[in-house]
Amino acid sequence: MVMDLSKTRETVNKILVVEDDTTLLELLKYNLARQEYEVLAAEDGRAGLQLARTERPDLIILDVMLPFLDGFEVCRILRKEMSVPILMLTARTEEIDKIVGLEIGADDYITKPFSMRELMARVKAHLRRIELIREDHAAERNGKVSQQIKTVSTLSFGNMIIDENRREVTIDGKPIRLKPKEFELLIFLARNKGLALSRTLILERVWGWTYDGNSRTVDVHVRWLREKIEPDSSKATRIVTVRGVGYRFEG
Repeated sequence: MVMDLSKTRETVNKILVVEDDTTLLELLKYNLARQEYEVLAAEDGRAGLQLARTERPDLIILDVMLPFLDGFEVCRILRKEMSVPILMLTARTEEIDKIVGLEIGADDYITKPFSMRELMARVKAHLRRIELIREDHAAERNGKVSQQIKTVSTLSFGNMIIDENRREVTIDGKPIRLKPKEFELLIFLARNKGLALSRTLILERVWGWTYDGNSRTVDVHVRWLREKIEPDSSKATRIVTVRGVGYRFEG
């Protein structure tokens, strides 16, 4: 079952909704169409999986309890094949369900009953994040990123100096040995000093869309990084944890 409810703009975000509750499905289609999204719909896991593969949507809203294939299995399969953001819906409130959903690759999780306004806000946030990443990739293709690196090759934060071109970090003039991913993580955090960055965003920007891991990877690398650049890693002052979000670099 495919519904094309909006094609009024030159470029329209395509959203796939996989939900077996027909009343909720119609409500979601209506509200998404009002936001001028192109809406595709499926009422079971198999049909949703097939639509995702053939239509390549920009975002998927995926119910957990589905006929034939449940949402967890659909998410697990899709995450191996594509990097599309997946927002999962469930009527179950147990925390373990949320953890399982996120660990198999879901980007977001919302429990029924939910506010339609909140859901629309989350959809917009995920699509905006995708657009920012696409802009970054376009900048890389156009050579803008490489020019930026040449212009700003050294970042200084008190007694810590990061040389991007040489890929070196020193504290009080002494070199700090960092693994490649630790260095890339530090660079990303440092370039965005003062901003609260989500684990998902960090994972996407540092590890890339195709990485088959989860946000715990970020936590582990932040811990390793803190052990090397913080005066006291148990009381971090350079890389601060932002509860419920991720991390913020303070320099």
